[in-house]
Amino acid sequence: MLDGEIVCLDRNGRPQFRDLLFRRGQPCYFSFDLLSVQTKNYRREQLTDRKQELRRLLARVSADSPLKYVDHVERSGTALFERVCELDLEGIVAKHKFAPYVSEREQSTWFKILNRAYSQKAGREELFERDRRSEPVPGWYSCVVACAEADRRIINET
Repeated sequence: MLDGEIVCLDRNGRPQFRDLLFRRGQPCYFSFDLLSVQTKNYRREQLTDRKQELRRLLARVSADSPLKYVDHVERSGTALFERVCELDLEGIVAKHKFAPYVSEREQSTWFKILNRAYSQKAGREELFERDRRSEPVPGWYSCVVACAEADRRIINET
């Protein structure tokens, strides 16, 4: 089980929220954390160990797969956030590198730091509410296939 985010990218590799919401473009799944593989639960492991295992597992996935690994940045969070704002991205997530995975939001030690000037922010909540119960359309199956293929490879090689 992976933790990540589904994103549609434009030609320049930048996330396009409306393309995701309206199911335009090819979605990719950017994985940034590993929770479990088969019967092995990684939630109690520290983030650095989970990331290392996630990187190892996703190294088996082809480069053109919609399943992607998200690396982490240490000690340069302020510079990273400034660059994120310059590029008009939504923000960053900051996690303690030695912390376990906590699914309860109230007990979580991670922080989402948002770019207040993010241009794709306006109207998002209204769009979420309107489309919340829509069914997926053809083409969105690719992320499911990528995850299933990665899972199959991982199971066969462990």
